[in-house]
Amino acid sequence: MGTGDLKIATREAQVPRSESGRRTLLRSGRALTSREPILKEEAFHAMLTLERRRAERSRKPFVLMLLDSSAERTNGHRPDFIERLTMILLDATRETDLIGWHEEGAVLAVIFTEVSLEGENPVTEILHGKVVRALQENLDPKLASKLHITVHMFPENWEGKGTSESVADSKFYPDLSNKTAKKRLPMAIKRGIDILGSTVLLVVLSPLLTAVALAIKLTSNGPVIFQQDRLGQFGKRFKFLKFRTMYADNSHQAHREYVQNFIAGKAQKQAGSKNVPVVYKIKNDPRVTPIGKFLRKTSLDELPQFWNVLRGEMSLVGPRPPVPYEFEVYDFWHRRRVLEVKPGVTGLWQVTGRRRTCFDDMVRLDLRYSQSWSIWLDLRILLATPRAVLMGDGAF
Repeated sequence: MGTGDLKIATREAQVPRSESGRRTLLRSGRALTSREPILKEEAFHAMLTLERRRAERSRKPFVLMLLDSSAERTNGHRPDFIERLTMILLDATRETDLIGWHEEGAVLAVIFTEVSLEGENPVTEILHGKVVRALQENLDPKLASKLHITVHMFPENWEGKGTSESVADSKFYPDLSNKTAKKRLPMAIKRGIDILGSTVLLVVLSPLLTAVALAIKLTSNGPVIFQQDRLGQFGKRFKFLKFRTMYADNSHQAHREYVQNFIAGKAQKQAGSKNVPVVYKIKNDPRVTPIGKFLRKTSLDELPQFWNVLRGEMSLVGPRPPVPYEFEVYDFWHRRRVLEVKPGVTGLWQVTGRRRTCFDDMVRLDLRYSQSWSIWLDLRILLATPRAVLMGDGAF
């Protein structure tokens, strides 16, 4: 099958196949198919969310194509232009594909369902080439050249992302953006609490911060602050700050293997008993310094993260930010804990399920938090955190 063919799993739409006949219909402004009109933004977002969730369960990919037809690109939104563009898309796609507004009046979109990844050429290139040729054949060349077309594959390729690039494509998650927009005022209050809380804590705890820094410096070689790449909301990388608790220049391979085994459920099997708690950190880690063991047990090593909160990379309350090699072995539904809310210093898992032995249960707590989030829930978690820290349950 050549690059001009659409390699997909379901049947093609029943449309006229004559080139001359198709162009005549397009230029005359007559409808080409009996398909429904393009979906409004809200309806299209709902269908995109459903398709994304289906793909997460079935592992069958789909493609999202966006066509920016905004006024600055196409010299205004003339109804005849939008109608003609719509008819071209109807002709170039199947009856099973969905067409609608990703951004009402500005960005048209097509969801190509049930695509196949077989063949020499990427399906995204095939689809892009098919639509571009249809536009060039049926639109004024100058107008066609001003349309900006992007193609996005889901499930996404999470590998090879740059250090500053998000690992998630927000175009697939309009439901999350809409959810945030509806809670604009509560989110602004949450950010205000983060700024005020982190500022006050950094000032009040400055003598303790200084004492911990001196203790680390006097007992082992290396920097006082440990910086590590972590993934924030939508997988955007940032420098996560902690007091250093390990000897300098240690390999992270042991932790990488342990965490990946923990997520896969292998650590639980290796424990050999359901009654033996399996925690998220390595117990009796030889890389940890004597002072580091104390800092970890009391969670004092986490205090520099208030600077991450002040910078807006984290919140006081939210899921813990994962390291990239942890994210690599996430199941699709696990990734939602990174996408839905900003990571936090403390969270629902820390105050209710720190000793849970199943990673899936940890994720479910994070998702429960994101789905039921409110300012009052944050305040309850913040009030419960000191007790969890003093008990040291699950801290190693």
